[in-house]
Amino acid sequence: MKTIQFREAICEAMSEEMRRDESIYLMGEEVAEYNGAYKASKGMLDEFGPKRVIDTPISELGFAGIATGSAMNGNRPIVEFMTFNFSLVGIDQIINNAAKIRQMSGGQLNCPIVFRGPTASAGQLAATHSQAFESWYANCPGLKVVVPSNPSDAKGLLKSAIRDDDPVIFMESEQMYGDKGEVPEGEYLIPLGVADIKREGKDVTIVSFGKIIKEAYTAADELAKEGIECEIIDLRTVRPMDHKTILDSVKKTNRLVILEEAWPFGNVATEVTYQVQSQAFDYLDAPIEKINTADTPAPYSPALLAEWLPNSNDVIKAVKKVLYR
Repeated sequence: MKTIQFREAICEAMSEEMRRDESIYLMGEEVAEYNGAYKASKGMLDEFGPKRVIDTPISELGFAGIATGSAMNGNRPIVEFMTFNFSLVGIDQIINNAAKIRQMSGGQLNCPIVFRGPTASAGQLAATHSQAFESWYANCPGLKVVVPSNPSDAKGLLKSAIRDDDPVIFMESEQMYGDKGEVPEGEYLIPLGVADIKREGKDVTIVSFGKIIKEAYTAADELAKEGIECEIIDLRTVRPMDHKTILDSVKKTNRLVILEEAWPFGNVATEVTYQVQSQAFDYLDAPIEKINTADTPAPYSPALLAEWLPNSNDVIKAVKKVLYR
């Protein structure tokens, strides 16, 4: 094992895959000369050159469309959005072309492309730069949606995403790029659609993903001091979702709390809730609790932002609620 930053894990995954397959290239704003807005492509221009690490104009619709057409013609592009908030400018290409072309062409065309970049809040970036888009993209058939929470998962999942023959939305966080973690030496891949039990427990299941899962870890440590054992499941892939791992855990703990950094209406937590109540209702000893952001645009004020975001205290309250404590 070696210890590296999240951004370095992303860079290693892309570089290893580009050495393996010459049809893979990276494009996006500032990915080349500037080494990436978050330095996730540091050194890649020097190694692969300007034909495979391509700086683009500030035109998400344009370069998302170029990459989508390129993928249909045999290449495997990686598109970096400086933030998924900016992907809204290019969402027509993602939703109406990349996601649908396999079906619309009767299987004659596929679109092996990865759209990656940060999602959700990242401090004082205010309402238009703090949205979580996991459930937006997961709502579209034809897309796979991946949201890693640590460097090891990020590298293994990104390599699998790049090799996938369908379009993958790969979501990171500006606030995780500096996170350090152990990453295996040598080649390894993590399959898409497989959740991971990060912490085993018998009293309550907590399902989460992405950077907000850290709040679940903090809460679990505090709850353990009171003898409450939390089982924490990291979804890793939002779509396809690993229902079995969730259901097996709920059948053991009989209680479920879902933590997600997204607005309360129609989100990933809602889908998890539906699947559990429809397939494991008789195992539940308490109503399911879901924890989300406040149902407003993200504020700019640090004090208001702290109230808007879910935190470990919210998790502790929810766990005690389902345990009737």
